[in-house]
Amino acid sequence: MNDGLLHVTYRRMRWLIPTILITAINLPAATLPNPLAQTRQLVVVSAPSWDSDTGTLMMLSKVAGQWVRYSNEVPVVFGHGLAWGRGLQLNSKSGPQKREGDQRSPAGIFFVGPVFGYAKNPPAGCRLPYRPITGRDYFVDDPNAKEYNQWIKLPSGMNPKQRWRSAEKMLRPDALYQFGIVIRHNMDPIVKGAGSAIFFHVWRNAHTPTVGCTAMPRKDILELIRWLDPEKKPLVIQAPAAELPKLRAQVRTAGRDAQD
Repeated sequence: MNDGLLHVTYRRMRWLIPTILITAINLPAATLPNPLAQTRQLVVVSAPSWDSDTGTLMMLSKVAGQWVRYSNEVPVVFGHGLAWGRGLQLNSKSGPQKREGDQRSPAGIFFVGPVFGYAKNPPAGCRLPYRPITGRDYFVDDPNAKEYNQWIKLPSGMNPKQRWRSAEKMLRPDALYQFGIVIRHNMDPIVKGAGSAIFFHVWRNAHTPTVGCTAMPRKDILELIRWLDPEKKPLVIQAPAAELPKLRAQVRTAGRDAQD
């Protein structure tokens, strides 16, 4: 190889390399879609106050730029009140903050899914991903576990007590989880101790609170499951009535910004 040619080539590349690096560094970052702007389905769940254990749910569809109610209000039961959860909403310090073991339902704006149930196949009309429950399925609520706030299927024969201090067995002896939908509270990222295993599910009755989930009659959760359409990017807005306008405004503002 000609040493002179190599020397000249290297000198040229010394000027070229910084130019390439500077160009790469100055490239604009890709703009990620705002899920609040993309949604065309809202599940709006309202409570009279932070300490309420009953409330209502309504389904709204965005049609021609307007939010239209899909159905009549559905009665729901909460845990022992509500508290701000970890979702898509702007942080707020105006009320209680959700923590593990407080038995409060999370307030905020959340993704939903998957649907789950005892049957091998999803209920008729279900369009969200479906996960059948088996006897080895647990939702981990041990804040010290690396799988905290995750749905884990244990290997056959493994005792969950050998792995975690606490985990909720998904295959219950009653009908509460016959049909359910995961409310994606505290999942992106997961913060230890901020609350786990939050679902929509079938209620016991109209007067018995949950321990943090939001429950409703069987017929109504089946209607909700049929209505939810992943193509419409559904979100849950859940809060005391006095806080709902602020959360709804965040969705409206995101939608306007996306159009500008």
